[in-house]
Parts: sequence; structure tokens; C-alpha cells
Amino acid sequence: MAEPHVITALSRKRAELSGDIERMQRELTAAIASLEKLDATLLLFDPTYEIASIRPKAFRPPDDWSKRGEMTRIILGILRKATEPLTSSDIAAQLIAERALEPTDKLQRLMTKRVGVALRGLRDRGIAASSPGPGMSVLWFLN
Repeated sequence: MAEPHVITALSRKRAELSGDIERMQRELTAAIASLEKLDATLLLFDPTYEIASIRPKAFRPPDDWSKRGEMTRIILGILRKATEPLTSSDIAAQLIAERALEPTDKLQRLMTKRVGVALRGLRDRGIAASSPGPGMSVLWFLN
């Protein structure tokens, strides 16, 4: 028999996720309607304009793209799955992939810096450790 507190917590989490999905669906519906209105306005000014030729602009995360602690949780997950120590750059690349962000050099550099800051915080708290790697790199692993 399941513990009542586990059922309560899981039910609460399911309700939260269900609410998030409904909110996202409303936002998506509103965004699609706005896009259709914008397309119609473009065609008013130039009826021959090829709207399909407009490529979607890639999402660029703001400096504070993650909620408090989210990046640290992802980094810890990556380090738990790792079979060997990883560099900040390796962790950042995996983080970008997990977040389904478009991997650009600029984003890679930004995330590598942010991962490094988070890892130093984890090292200060005794959760992660580092060792010198090849060249100037630092290898990170969990204690």
C-alpha cells in the first residue's frame, strides 16, 4: 500500500503539471492567433509576399533563463550520469541539449561560464570536486 504522503505529493504535482499544460495551451493558441493576424497584415501591404520565406528566429535565453536552482539540478543530474569527470564546456553542451536550445558558439560560451560558477558553488559546499584536466581545463565530478 502506498504511503498517504507520497500519494498527496504526487497528486499535487500532477495538478500543477496539468495546470501548466493548460496555461501553455492557452498561450500557444494566443500566439498562433497573433501570428495569423501578423501574416494577414503583411499581405495587406504586399499581397505577393512569401510568408513561408520568413524563417523562425531562434530562441535566445535571457541571462536569467532558469528558475532558481534549476541549472544546479541539471548539472547534478549530468554529473550523476557521467562515467568520467567532465569539463564545464562538456556539461554546458549537455545542458544546452537537455534544454533543447539551439547550440551556438555564443550560447556555449555563456552557458560554460554559468556552469563554471554553479560548479564552484557546489565545490564550496562539498558536493562536487575538481581536478586539473588536459591543458588549462578543469575536470568536475561529484564527491
